[in-house]
Amino acid sequence: MSLPDSALPLRTVSGWRRLCALLGLQLLLGATAWGADLSFVRVWTRWQDTDSVERISEFFTGRENMGERVILHSRADSRDGLYFIVRVKNRGPLVTGTKFVISVILPLGPDPRVFTFPADVPAGGKVYQIGLTGTDWPGKNIPPVAWKFELVGPDGRPLVAQESFLWSKPE
Repeated sequence: MSLPDSALPLRTVSGWRRLCALLGLQLLLGATAWGADLSFVRVWTRWQDTDSVERISEFFTGRENMGERVILHSRADSRDGLYFIVRVKNRGPLVTGTKFVISVILPLGPDPRVFTFPADVPAGGKVYQIGLTGTDWPGKNIPPVAWKFELVGPDGRPLVAQESFLWSKPE
């Protein structure tokens, strides 16, 4: 038994609607899954002097050698500072157009300072050393009061975040 010709266009339109709905849902879930493929294995802070960041090859060549790590500085003219060392795990493909956003509260006042560092995240992941260097950090023996560390997508939405206990502490 076959359907009349008048029923065929309705079935085709209905099929197209389902297909479009499924593709839209897949796109939506894919955008969410993109963030789900990324995670911070660990985030920690420590003070680093120029000597601890500089490699021997840099001493001889004068050029920065990052090796397996990605080293970013808030001030290009100084390497002394408080560094956020983060190991990012990426179970998906290369993610481009992302930025690390560090919000930090210093003992000098309650208002957070925000620093942004563009960085792509390769498949598999990477270790990043991101320094608040030079005049952006007040000194070696001054720890942050609280901090929030985010990796945001090209649209500005956080893909993954981690924060210190005091950042989210209720008042």
